Amino acid sequence: MLLKSLSLISATGSRNLTAACAVALFCLLTLASKPATASELPMGAMAEAPEVSEVLVRKEERRLYLLSGEQVVRSYRIGLGDNPSGHKLYEGDKRTPEGEYVLDWRNPDSDFYKSIHISYPNEQDREQASAWGLDPGGSIMIHGLPNDAGDLAFAFLGLDWTDGCIAVSNEEMDEIWQLVADGTPIRIVP
Repeated sequence: MLLKSLSLISATGSRNLTAACAVALFCLLTLASKPATASELPMGAMAEAPEVSEVLVRKEERRLYLLSGEQVVRSYRIGLGDNPSGHKLYEGDKRTPEGEYVLDWRNPDSDFYKSIHISYPNEQDREQASAWGLDPGGSIMIHGLPNDAGDLAFAFLGLDWTDGCIAVSNEEMDEIWQLVADGTPIRIVP
């Protein structure tokens, strides 16, 4: 039916309109065939809450993925430390660590909208910092926005602004809080 309509418009000499309709149709079909990413789906769109077996952070992509086995069940845009490239070496370097850790406890009353602790530093991190005569630091978290962000909350989204933590929006933090259990492994890669 749509192709018949396009042919009729073309026959009347409205080539620009035909081209515009064809481009619009192409875009519509392309967008319709692209599946929504997990974080674009509202929680209610999921039949049941998935069991998250691992959290994966890809620093260069600025993405945090919730995995159930090998399947990505949710994906979030993240903000990292002010100096995000490379592995965290010492307290105050504003880097986000890289490696394998565990999400071991949570804080509903942190300076940020909820936070889940990452078990950094591990033994290797402590040894590396010690070799340099430095303190590896700690208190690395996945968290929402600062509690006092107020009307400026939008300014934090998509930027690297933390001291080494992994930041998401408050709404996304609510989802992560709900879906990720204490004891879940987290892998942070460049």
